[in-house]
Amino acid sequence: MYSFKSRVRYSETGEDGILSLSRAVHYMQDCSTFQSEELGVGVEHMKKIGRAWFLSAWQIEIRRRPKLMEEIVVGTWASGFKAMYGYRNFVIRDGAGEDLVRAASTWVYMNVETGRPERVKKEIAAVYGEESPLEMEEVGRKIRVPEMLTEYPAFPVRRDQIDTNGHVNNARYVEMAEEWLPAASETGRLRVAYQHAARHGDLIVPAVYKGAGCCTVVLKGRDGRVYAVLEARA
Repeated sequence: MYSFKSRVRYSETGEDGILSLSRAVHYMQDCSTFQSEELGVGVEHMKKIGRAWFLSAWQIEIRRRPKLMEEIVVGTWASGFKAMYGYRNFVIRDGAGEDLVRAASTWVYMNVETGRPERVKKEIAAVYGEESPLEMEEVGRKIRVPEMLTEYPAFPVRRDQIDTNGHVNNARYVEMAEEWLPAASETGRLRVAYQHAARHGDLIVPAVYKGAGCCTVVLKGRDGRVYAVLEARA
């Protein structure tokens, strides 16, 4: 497992003084980026070879969110490769080694020159190695979208939400949806399915369903194209 230590900053907390959902996602995403950089297959290397890992789905279990100033360890490891997919687990642990947040993620290996997925070669998988996956409920990548959705006013994608791939950073979709998701303290599981990449200036139309113990947020464009679907459960 690759890991790094940190301390929960004030800028990473919400009004309750506890690490927000989106910042937990940022931590995990940063952890995988740090590992890739240290292995020599980071951002600049991937640009040179015209390839990129695009996140397809998150399955996140929140057992407890760390509070302001709490010391944490963020860890990640590759748990498998199949065809064009890479599978990666994450943990955020407290100082005693207890799992606070656990996550499984699915990534697609993309040829950015053709815009199409590409089979992961053995030598690419070998760079990361492979460790046993976390024991988590099998829920699949797709999220069922309820029929009764309430649309809210559209908002534009800002420049500060764009990453080095030229589109909205994965964690930013969680930030967008937090306006409608239940309070982080009421969320025990968060799932995210990414479908299309939003870019600077695109208009995001949020469509929301709130039911008993479940909230679904669909972030889509004016043309109906879905960028991301998020589902939070207690």
